[in-house]
Amino acid sequence: MRPWKLAETNYGAVKQRHYEVAVLPLGATEPHNLHLPYGNDTLEGDAVGEKICEEAHRRGAQVVLLPTLPYGTQTNQMNFPLSLNLNPSTLGAVVADLVASLAHQGILKIVLLNSHGGNELKPVLRELYGQTPAKLFLCNWYVVFKDVYEEIFDRPDDHAGEMETSLALAYWPELVARLDDGSLTADQGQPADTRFEAVNRGWVSITRPWHLLTTNAGVGNPHAATAEKGRRLMQLLVDRLAGFLVELSEVELDERFPY
Repeated sequence: MRPWKLAETNYGAVKQRHYEVAVLPLGATEPHNLHLPYGNDTLEGDAVGEKICEEAHRRGAQVVLLPTLPYGTQTNQMNFPLSLNLNPSTLGAVVADLVASLAHQGILKIVLLNSHGGNELKPVLRELYGQTPAKLFLCNWYVVFKDVYEEIFDRPDDHAGEMETSLALAYWPELVARLDDGSLTADQGQPADTRFEAVNRGWVSITRPWHLLTTNAGVGNPHAATAEKGRRLMQLLVDRLAGFLVELSEVELDERFPY
């Protein structure tokens, strides 16, 4: 039993402990090209959450890792079978209810650890600001390492590409589909361009209809992925995020928090 992981611990242990920080991972249920599982984002939330909370706990943080929410916003992937959607308003309401539960129980430092790009959670922080005594932090872990991405990976990854596949090979390799020769069952993850230069170059944004953007739901070539790259990435995430959890656990909530 790991006392910092709520899904594994019990009331007998919890009633003896005081938690300062709660970490809520948010995942999704959606296809990831032809080779990664539908629950890949949820598995990422589990793994990243476990690694950073384990290290923070080892350093003395009073942290608890909550179960990963396995559903997210999929409005633009609904043409793929069993892509399961929570509308942004629904997702926001779920998060708000969970925050209210934690605040009622005296846990006022909450980190939303997001694993899915479709989960737009910053508006939730803005809406809840001033309405709850809880202090909310949002971590989209997949942007934490953007400054050193090219030191680890060869190709950019948007969805089910080299980065996500490397994590899967490192931590749930039994769920990565392969051909008889050991290569991935995935396609090249080449997305389609729109008709508009401004959209293609990022000057104007849209909600991308995934069934038109992709061939098999992947954006980013996964074929250079390795388990070693996934382990390097995870260590970087631990190095950058575990210390934050320790600091958050130790800091006093006063009238100038977080400044």
